Amino acid sequence: MKKTIIVLSSLFLTLIMQAQDRQQPKPGLAPSINLKKPETFTLPNGLKVLIVENHKLPRVAFSLTLDNAPFAEGTKKGVDDLTSSLIGNGSMKTPKDAFNEEIDFLGADISFFSSGAAASGLSKYASRILELMAEGALSPNFTQEEFDKEKDKLIEGLKTQEKSVTAVAGRVENVLAYTKTHPAGEYLSEETINNVSLADVKENYRSYFVPENAYLVVVGDVKYKDTKKIVEKLFGSWTKATAPRLTYSNPSNVQYTQINFVDMPNAVQSEITLLNTVNLKMTDADYFPVILANQVFGGDFNSYLNMNLREAHGWTYGARSSVGVDKNMYSKFRANSQVRNAVTDSSVVEFLKEIKRIRSEKVTDEVLNNVKAGYVGRFVMQVEKPTTVARYALNIQTEGLPADFYENYIKNINAVTPEDVMRVAQKYFLEDNIRILVVGKGSEVIAGLEKLKIPMFYFDKFGNPTEKPAMKKPAPAGVTVKTVLDNCIKAIGGEKAIATVKTIFSTGSATIPQAPAPLKYTSKKDVKGKSFFSIEMEGMGELSKQVINEKGGYGVNQGVRKELTTEELAEKKSSVTTFEELLLAKRTDLVLDGIETLNGSEAYMIKNGKTTLYYDVASGLKVFESKLVEKGDKKMTVTTTYTDYRVVKGVKVPYEIIINQGFELDFKMSEVKINEGVLDTDFQ
Repeated sequence: MKKTIIVLSSLFLTLIMQAQDRQQPKPGLAPSINLKKPETFTLPNGLKVLIVENHKLPRVAFSLTLDNAPFAEGTKKGVDDLTSSLIGNGSMKTPKDAFNEEIDFLGADISFFSSGAAASGLSKYASRILELMAEGALSPNFTQEEFDKEKDKLIEGLKTQEKSVTAVAGRVENVLAYTKTHPAGEYLSEETINNVSLADVKENYRSYFVPENAYLVVVGDVKYKDTKKIVEKLFGSWTKATAPRLTYSNPSNVQYTQINFVDMPNAVQSEITLLNTVNLKMTDADYFPVILANQVFGGDFNSYLNMNLREAHGWTYGARSSVGVDKNMYSKFRANSQVRNAVTDSSVVEFLKEIKRIRSEKVTDEVLNNVKAGYVGRFVMQVEKPTTVARYALNIQTEGLPADFYENYIKNINAVTPEDVMRVAQKYFLEDNIRILVVGKGSEVIAGLEKLKIPMFYFDKFGNPTEKPAMKKPAPAGVTVKTVLDNCIKAIGGEKAIATVKTIFSTGSATIPQAPAPLKYTSKKDVKGKSFFSIEMEGMGELSKQVINEKGGYGVNQGVRKELTTEELAEKKSSVTTFEELLLAKRTDLVLDGIETLNGSEAYMIKNGKTTLYYDVASGLKVFESKLVEKGDKKMTVTTTYTDYRVVKGVKVPYEIIINQGFELDFKMSEVKINEGVLDTDFQ
């Protein structure tokens, strides 16, 4: 499996680097825009309807939005998520399967949420599509069976996120910015999800899925009069009601700039986020200057942040910033990047340097004009999309904007001056009251951060204050590389049991977010030093393969075969066997580097060149591995977690292997065979 990880990492590293090396083209001059105004009417129950006729294409899009104020769920956090999941699973009138089958038959897309619904399809089916959307939204069929399924899925997804540095960083960021009792700061947990009952979901739906603050936007090849009749028929019986509106205290920014650190020992890089809360609405005079200030600072590819951290230093694949806008509560200014452990402290310095720069130096006319041109170009391109037209029409209603807000959008963008940019940067991008959240591997980055002389506080993965994490400590007297490896061999099953293992065959899969199909993994290896593995994806065939045999070895990436060099072959041969520890135990160049705490358990660290192996002190088994992968002048740290050990014919093998290379691949083995399923011809 180890060789699979290396080649797969190389494949993804190559793809990432190629993608990141592409430069963003400068947009041309933006044409004028002309947004068609919607025709509107309001039902007696309060539902506001906006219809924009567009007969260019025979398509239609519907969007139902409940403009309710945010609310905290407290000890039952998850009730709104479960409500979203359950709406649309059929209706009181139509079973789930039949409901979904008709949607597929119509070639339509219909989605449901606790805050509304959306649908699109061919205009000749417009009436039926809207009827199905109304049926699913207004007559949901909440069943205990579906509730239990969705609850289990939510908890399972939560467990997966606990391994994600980015997910943990996002959770802690919101807790620290807003507190746990604020709607924007509370988070899901297995405990709060288990507190939710089907009755809670039904009550949540009854309280908040109401028409008083609801908007239905229709855009496409439809007639106003015909659509009005259909809407009145479908939504007229929706019972009039108003959702509860609660108020919450506005969050406070930190009294002084500080580093808030969260230790994630499995992190291959540090997640850095600088943030402070802001009070900004679309109706504010500062709205357009803030948009451009953010683009200059970190919102654009050619921004200060990205040109510094990515282009000048090569520390990251991208650095970005954003500023939130919210009419109900304070939002956030945030700047974020993922950087290598070795440059975490240096990156923090550069973040602060760029904030100081935009606050104290006027942006040049050339830079500002380029940013304006790019932003306006993207704005105009978006206007061509029906979903954008719907969103703009809705914004005018819900945000209290003037009717010509978007017609004047380009004019207002172009009116922003360098002085405006510096003024709003000083107001919204705080320098002396900014929170610097760093989530990463404490043993490798804390010492460097401490040298910055910025006050530093420590938090756990849920935003609770905690003590400074324990760093690496020396191994006890008498513990050596040999004793650690001997204990591992014993934990696997012992030398006698291992000696009976001549071949190992493993197969499994990993799901990639947004990929069309999971990755299929196949590995075969024998005690003589031969190995085969392949990574496939359904519909795309074999993505990568590697073969090691008596004569040499080769790799195939996306159909291109490449023979391994003498150096590459020697490295791979040094660990190719049924159990790597058999070969490692014969080595004299390995170094015992002490003990480190991983996910609450101590592990011995053994250095093997660019690879560090971690063996659990209690179980003796290998639980973690960190390897520096280099491609030209690019570097990436790849980590591998070994877990779910199971006994197969007297020896223990991991059934779950999690690879982290900036994103995670969680390989779950479906089958592991000992001394069967492997032939000599597999290694040709």
